[in-house]
Amino acid sequence: MSQTSPAWRAVLLAGGRSSRMGTDKALLPWGNGTLLTHMRGMLIEAGAVEVVVSGDRPDMGGVPDATRDTGPMGALSQLASRLTDGAWIVVPVDMPLLSTDLLQALLTVDAACACVEGHPLPMMLRVDDGMRVLMRAVGARAGRERSLRALQQGIDTQHLPATHFDRALRNCNTPEDWIALQQSATQARSG
Repeated sequence: MSQTSPAWRAVLLAGGRSSRMGTDKALLPWGNGTLLTHMRGMLIEAGAVEVVVSGDRPDMGGVPDATRDTGPMGALSQLASRLTDGAWIVVPVDMPLLSTDLLQALLTVDAACACVEGHPLPMMLRVDDGMRVLMRAVGARAGRERSLRALQQGIDTQHLPATHFDRALRNCNTPEDWIALQQSATQARSG
């Protein structure tokens, strides 16, 4: 992003149990480091003036989950009071093909929230006192009502078309997803 772009910040979600993967996704090797170091570096390189890592990641100043197994919305709810006013990009740790173009597209949307159709993450949130209250309220719900989609349905959310960003939205939840993601990255580098 250019120097004249408004400042924005990011939340990097890296606190899940990775139960379907069978190992900590954040620590999977990517490039010269791990998914965690890659994603944090990518966000900073893309222009984030601050990256808050959600999860027990002391080497990155991570914020451990106060309540386990509450998903991304539980983590966001817990972080609400730490997030300053302004634009925040929320991304999962397991989306290493995420592009700066997609982040810029999300940041240009004039709405309380922006995401790609059919994908709750990545998303842009415009945080203010009202958004923090809503984040805590949705985070306190139970089951499916405590979700990013529930938050997005309760506010002015604009959806970008998915067709432009299919590759950037690849993530990994299972060992099979991980293999496919690595193959996709290898093909992109050689193609």
